[in-house]
Amino acid sequence: MNPRLLFINGEWIEASGGRCRDVIDPATGEAIASVADASAEDAQQAIRAARHAFDHGPWPTLGSSERAAHLRSLIGVLRDHADEIAKIEALNTGKTITESQSDVSDAIAAFDYFARLIGTEFGALNDAAPNVISMTLREPVGVCGLITPWNYPILQAAWKLGPALAAGNTVVIKPSSLTPLSTHRMAELIHASGFPKGVFNLVTGGPEVGEALASSTSIDLVSLTGSNSAGASVMKAATSNFKRISLELGGKNPNIVFADANLEAAVDQALNAAFFNAGQMCSAGSRVLLERPIYDTFIEALSGRVKAIRLGHGSLESTQMGPVISAQQRDRVLALVEGAVEEGARVLCGGKSPTGAPFDRGFWVEPTLLVDVHASMRVAREEIFGPVITVECFDGEDEAIALANDTEFGLASALWTLDFAKANRVLRRLRTATVWVNDFNVTLPHAPWGGYKASGIGRELSRAGLDEYTELKHAYLNFEPKAMCWF
Repeated sequence: MNPRLLFINGEWIEASGGRCRDVIDPATGEAIASVADASAEDAQQAIRAARHAFDHGPWPTLGSSERAAHLRSLIGVLRDHADEIAKIEALNTGKTITESQSDVSDAIAAFDYFARLIGTEFGALNDAAPNVISMTLREPVGVCGLITPWNYPILQAAWKLGPALAAGNTVVIKPSSLTPLSTHRMAELIHASGFPKGVFNLVTGGPEVGEALASSTSIDLVSLTGSNSAGASVMKAATSNFKRISLELGGKNPNIVFADANLEAAVDQALNAAFFNAGQMCSAGSRVLLERPIYDTFIEALSGRVKAIRLGHGSLESTQMGPVISAQQRDRVLALVEGAVEEGARVLCGGKSPTGAPFDRGFWVEPTLLVDVHASMRVAREEIFGPVITVECFDGEDEAIALANDTEFGLASALWTLDFAKANRVLRRLRTATVWVNDFNVTLPHAPWGGYKASGIGRELSRAGLDEYTELKHAYLNFEPKAMCWF
């Protein structure tokens, strides 16, 4: 099969030496495409193109309305090809087609939000004195290296590209080597939308590409969504020129259910929180905390629903959950479950790979429910990134909050109660950057997304997400200069 190429300086080119790598359908384990496997020098070529486009091209100096017009053109093309992109995303990631369609819709919404936002106030004037204007300006950071994860390739690309391009930056984007196909298709559509040469560059490849972006002194900002180990590597490499960094890393997100909750809704959303995208989300609600009076009732209702989940290929409308991304990920998830049992947890549902066709190919893990879990267990402390719910018990608000905050992460949390005074008390004490009340895993273009503690640095989405890609300049204009005669 002909490999999909790199996109650098407005041209499609091969990787150095013609290197390429296969892309796998995780539902079958079979190759579905081949992509160029870039070297560090290929990445440097893309960086040089983006640097020249920023320093000498028109993009950073265009008016905000002109940049917004380019983004609106892209939005129109993305809408025209939304179904196609969703099918590519489902095939490459193993998601259901419904999940992929939702991702594409949310990606378009993110581009649309930033195209609109760039036309609003982007600085301020202050009347400092009769003869003076003091103003603040938001200007683009420069060249941005964008590194996206394998679990939400099209959505995370939009979350980064939208604000970066809206603010006037030029970019080099590196999608995950496991799931590059939807981002590659989006690159073709960006090219067709008429963006100036060098503004957008796509480099597919492995870790050496990410390392080149993070360490290059010609990159002004690097944004990564990925693991904590990858984030630590980016932070270290970024000291080459003290570039700005934006990191969206791991999460271990408590889903707290109080006895006065709407249990039907809480059970249903516990499934969505843990099994959407086969649990492969930094925002997954894999850790359910139940108040003691409802513990048995909730588990009984939850286990019945977990057992009924239908596994299958994402292209089938009957499928409710697909595979995990790789054999390595499957083996890690199953090892965590096995370790939990050794530490005293019980498996109520799942806990293994399904057998028989079509599960004799691909990378499958049954939806799993673990009970008798304690906060000290590894499965309760580490990010699982697989279809596993662990259940812990608590007595009262203080213990719920203590359990929820007893983690190195601080990405998101949820609480379920019909007592909104209680909800207000609890959400203010939870050490996470997002708190959902009577819902789970909702992101909105105008709401900031990021993490406390080890879950990251900076914010995506919202005005805060746009500000990540800008520098703040103060300008002081004196229209009647006079000698001060101090010396």
